[in-house]
Amino acid sequence: MRAIRVHGAGDLREEEVPDPRTGPGRVRLRVAYAGICGSDLHYFAHGANGEFVVREPLVPGHEVSGTVDEDPSGELAPGTPVTVHPATFGPAADGLEGHPHLRPGGSYLGSASTWPHTQGGMSELLVVDRSMVRVLPPGLPLRRAALAEPLAVALHAVRVAGDVAGRRVLVSGSGPIGLLTAAAALVRGAGEVVATDVLAGPLERARALGVHGTVRVGEQEVPAEAFDVVLECSGVPAAVGTALSAARRAGVVVQVGMVPNEPRPLNLAPLVSKELQLRGTFRFADEIDEAVRVLAERPDLERVVTHEVPAASVAEAFAVAADSQASGKVLVALWR
Repeated sequence: MRAIRVHGAGDLREEEVPDPRTGPGRVRLRVAYAGICGSDLHYFAHGANGEFVVREPLVPGHEVSGTVDEDPSGELAPGTPVTVHPATFGPAADGLEGHPHLRPGGSYLGSASTWPHTQGGMSELLVVDRSMVRVLPPGLPLRRAALAEPLAVALHAVRVAGDVAGRRVLVSGSGPIGLLTAAAALVRGAGEVVATDVLAGPLERARALGVHGTVRVGEQEVPAEAFDVVLECSGVPAAVGTALSAARRAGVVVQVGMVPNEPRPLNLAPLVSKELQLRGTFRFADEIDEAVRVLAERPDLERVVTHEVPAASVAEAFAVAADSQASGKVLVALWR
């Protein structure tokens, strides 16, 4: 089969690799679409994503949709449309009840965090545990279903924030995760959602999703002490300080975007003086099931996808995905 593999920084190749084989409890899928995530961009640009370094050729991609190719159990017929929960969870651990995604020892598709690496979905065929497969409801196209994983990340972030119904919510950063986080806040009944970004293109996409207002950072001031909940999705360290300023007294700030794993100066005085709650969020537990339902009900969320690029032009796809002014979510259309 054909696969896209990262060999190191700037080294992305289309290659022939052996077809993966199924086994008990495993299902083989024919992949239709794979979304490009920030971690995929890091693996390509730097040969690493944070502390996880590419040490063997890595197939990226954990935002996938496709059809069943082979299910040895016979439960899923060939051609059944599906998406995938990309995680396997480690063994149960004290204190992590209800948080399977935080248990040590798990894995994630398209990740160099394990050895051997956990290969991802930018390939013709993908074998996963049956527990990872989510059958799509009628009417949900494969193209939109490729958004299930990032939407699950967004829904989990909003869950970490708490009940947002009727509340004023600020979403800092309007890249693909920021856009889907804004959509998740709206789905959960937020009374007002305002999105920020330094670029005009992402803000246009946020308005198309129905946010109530936008702020272009650098040209407009982010209102201080104006929001019940702030969801910081940019991962830019300076934006964390702005998020603390924007939250009202006794408000909640959730750090959604990944930040550099290194010391950075941060003014924590507002955290203390306003008695804020600063919370982290990481991937998701079971929210992908809700994400599939929401995507089936909300065709407009497909607007987050701005580019669909064939696998033969995957280098172009990664270049477009790295340009946040020009692109939202970029999908690679695999060989079918």
